[in-house]
Amino acid sequence: MIFRTLFLFVFVMQINSQDISRLRSLVEDEFRTHKGVFALSYLNISEPGDKLSVNGDTIFHAASTMKTPVMVQVMRDVSEGRLSLEDTLLLKNEFKSIVDGSIYRMDIDEDSGEGLYKFLGQYKTIRELVFEMITVSSNLATNILIDRIDAKRVMATLSELDVEGVTVLRGVEDIPAFRAGLNNTVTADGLAALFTQIYIRKYPDEVLFTEMLSVLKQQKFRDQIPRFLPDNVLVAHKTGSITGVTHDSGLVFLPDGRVYALVLLGKNIENISSAKEMYGRISELVYKHITAK
Repeated sequence: MIFRTLFLFVFVMQINSQDISRLRSLVEDEFRTHKGVFALSYLNISEPGDKLSVNGDTIFHAASTMKTPVMVQVMRDVSEGRLSLEDTLLLKNEFKSIVDGSIYRMDIDEDSGEGLYKFLGQYKTIRELVFEMITVSSNLATNILIDRIDAKRVMATLSELDVEGVTVLRGVEDIPAFRAGLNNTVTADGLAALFTQIYIRKYPDEVLFTEMLSVLKQQKFRDQIPRFLPDNVLVAHKTGSITGVTHDSGLVFLPDGRVYALVLLGKNIENISSAKEMYGRISELVYKHITAK
């Protein structure tokens, strides 16, 4: 009986290894067809041995993917009683650079969450700001929240979650910091670890974890990971893009209850639209890989 069980275990491991090798080959083939630097991290949370990392430790400018750890910190502060989601914050377009304290402002033309600007001088709840930050990627909401929670505390929480490869130093559009090389950065493996940890731990607590998932599932930009997935597959994710860069990262929920983390990052990209379509194809490949099991 013991030998039979051991044989079956070895057999399954061999099959899994073959499946992952095939998936790696398909992903690398896709990456080679596009000009740019790309990375993928995949982890089947329901079966942790089923995972794949391609350039997973390569460092990328975070773009708006850094808004996920900002949301995690907000929810932690709510869980600990430091904040309430119903607390209100003043909408202001004036922020201090982390380099020299000089004042800078958001450019509405560079912000996909432009709707908030008509409310400048008014108050919005933290719940509303988190929703805008994630679903439409509002830079204004992001900086207002970072001013409230402090980027250093975001980093402390990432450390406690054993997440490496994700660095949040500042808010968005801090040009003096950008010129000084002080940027928010991510790796594919780091973001996958973040999503995996908050899912496994139901972080920071069951109620607020559910709140985060609800917000992430209402993401408005769905032309990458969810692009070619069936309608009954739910994706809780955060995208990010700046010049030459496009990212998508999150959790994918299958109808049978299985969950996996998937992150796709890219920089120095010649054709962003084509890269997004490629991410959609790769996401579909990962979906077919896991559903074939």
